[in-house]
Amino acid sequence: MTARHVLVVDDEIGIRELLRDVLEDEGYHVHLAENAAQARRYRQQVRPDLVLLDIWMPDCDGVTLLKEWGACGLLTMPVVMMSGHATVDTALEATRIGAFDFLEKPIALQKLLKTVGAALKRSESLPRRTLNLVSLCKSAPIVELRRRLEQAEKLNMPILLVGPKGCGAEQCARFLHRPDTPWVSLLHAEKLAHAPLELLEQAKGGVLFIPELANLDRIEQKGLLLLLQKADKYAVRVICATARALPQLVASGHFDEALLAAVSGFAVRIPALNDHREDIPDLARALLAQDGESGEIPYHEFDTAALNALRNADWPGGVEQLAQVVKRLAATSLEQTITAADVARVMQAYEGLDSTQGVLPISLDQPLRAARDAFERLYFEHHIAKAGGNMSKVAETVGLERTHLYRKLKQLGITNRNG
Repeated sequence: MTARHVLVVDDEIGIRELLRDVLEDEGYHVHLAENAAQARRYRQQVRPDLVLLDIWMPDCDGVTLLKEWGACGLLTMPVVMMSGHATVDTALEATRIGAFDFLEKPIALQKLLKTVGAALKRSESLPRRTLNLVSLCKSAPIVELRRRLEQAEKLNMPILLVGPKGCGAEQCARFLHRPDTPWVSLLHAEKLAHAPLELLEQAKGGVLFIPELANLDRIEQKGLLLLLQKADKYAVRVICATARALPQLVASGHFDEALLAAVSGFAVRIPALNDHREDIPDLARALLAQDGESGEIPYHEFDTAALNALRNADWPGGVEQLAQVVKRLAATSLEQTITAADVARVMQAYEGLDSTQGVLPISLDQPLRAARDAFERLYFEHHIAKAGGNMSKVAETVGLERTHLYRKLKQLGITNRNG
């Protein structure tokens, strides 16, 4: 069995080394950080199974760091707070924010091992890092969005999320999903026509999410209307999303007027990414850390100029497009630090992209050969990212001999430093 990974954060070297010796004797892998800055940087690269975090540190107190991890979607592992001077109020505040437990210094050996064991057991059931648009972003449009969603959370009615393609509708829907209850995302719309009650049974007590209402045909729309009438009986919250103007579809005879009335009881508009650009640096860093934490792509970081370049770019494909760009940057940048030049290189493929093209990252206003090369470049960069730079896996996936693959990559100007 792989050794469990514990991060110990304490400014006192004696305590750090003592905890390391005790935990390593128990078979744990231990990493030490002497302050919040080291812990912050390490957490961006690795998800430990457990963090032992001192409350009082010179650069930033542990409770502040805990809040920061929670706001950035990084609190996906149990954290046990430690202090010899904390008050009961401080311990309660840390627990409210998300700390698993609190250890008082000097820490008794038995208490330490019992708490670590319980926390690691809890770690097994916690999800890995996921991007939380609503909690991560701090701009005025997203603060307003969060207030609307919190209002919607208290209402017993269907919720309609309206926003451009790629705006993060599913992330907003997940904000309304209670932990430990079913989450059902409609992948096969024909189920609405043939088995709407089966969907309600699957989502009983939880959330049923409809990703794009406008994609439903008239029979599926009738099935959804029936489902909505029965949803209360199954305690199912139905959340629908659309990037289309549904009233226009009603006027043209393509959407059921009664269904529009049923789903529009509480509508929430999600802003386009271009309308809250100030959030892009935080989003980009979170997406990069998420990719690195998955283990598929080596750890990278952005320099300031690269983050400024991303913030100033145009994002018609929204958060989904940003996620694509960040993944491609991580897969194809030659150095650990991603620069503005890297951003410019990758963003060239998105020139000419507009809202009518969805998230297609290729300009169609160019000669066929150039368009084909642009597509092939995106295609191979995608598979290199997906394979984490493993060229044998890439060759197998795309169906090319490795020699032919390397020749093609060289022709397209793609360099993979892991190859």
